[in-house]
Amino acid sequence: MSSNNPPRAPWRELLDFQLRQTPGYEFTIATVEQSEEGKYFPRARICGFRGFFPDVELHPNGENDMQEQVINGGNPPSFESDLFTFTTDARMEKLSQLQSSEHEIEALFWLKEVSSQWRVKGKAFAIGNPHGECDEGEREARAAIRRELRLKPGTNSASAGWTFEHAVTKYFANHSPVMRGSFRAPPPASPKRGDFPDTGLNPSLAVTDLYDNVARENFRVVGICPREVEQLDLSDRDRLRRWRWTLKTKEEDEKISFQWLQTELNP
Repeated sequence: MSSNNPPRAPWRELLDFQLRQTPGYEFTIATVEQSEEGKYFPRARICGFRGFFPDVELHPNGENDMQEQVINGGNPPSFESDLFTFTTDARMEKLSQLQSSEHEIEALFWLKEVSSQWRVKGKAFAIGNPHGECDEGEREARAAIRRELRLKPGTNSASAGWTFEHAVTKYFANHSPVMRGSFRAPPPASPKRGDFPDTGLNPSLAVTDLYDNVARENFRVVGICPREVEQLDLSDRDRLRRWRWTLKTKEEDEKISFQWLQTELNP
């Protein structure tokens, strides 16, 4: 699946530790919108952080749904990465904004319990188009994400049976039936009106089928490929500290090497 096998990012251990100290965490996602007049505007929203692709924790009902509805219960535990993930509705504006800005994105965590701010800059790609690699955008997104994957320790080779389809389905299972049903609701931010006859849209439907056609048509998983990560440590008021990690890549013989450079900055 991935021939690059990039090393684990040096900032991951600290961020993982701090995330574990934070019960329920979200992050702010910023994109750029271009108006019809050609002007650019920042757009920010808070999203639920869904872990690092393709690892996502399942609640018991989600685990049961995967075991009952997905071949072999899903993918083998072959891969990991440093890609930040969130889920979204394909009908929301953030995806078109990413497409028009060459996928540039910025994400920000404020972890209050540990007085730590994390800023992530990179490129974001959405997967989950039900047409799979027949869709050009899906092919591009999968290729970008595939380059970032690495084999988990103790895994000798890419296990047969690992698919992007199973990976996306696991993220869908991570949602409660009511949240899954939100992807069958009328388009987000559209004018509210009466019923939507013969469209399959229903704002109050709970979805237990992981392959619900209408919901999966709209469901997407977004992976952020980090290129710059910055941490501001405010835990010690007498010794504020800031670090920046910048990713340098080099392509040679169709393989990409990854190197993170760390710099301490003035806070």
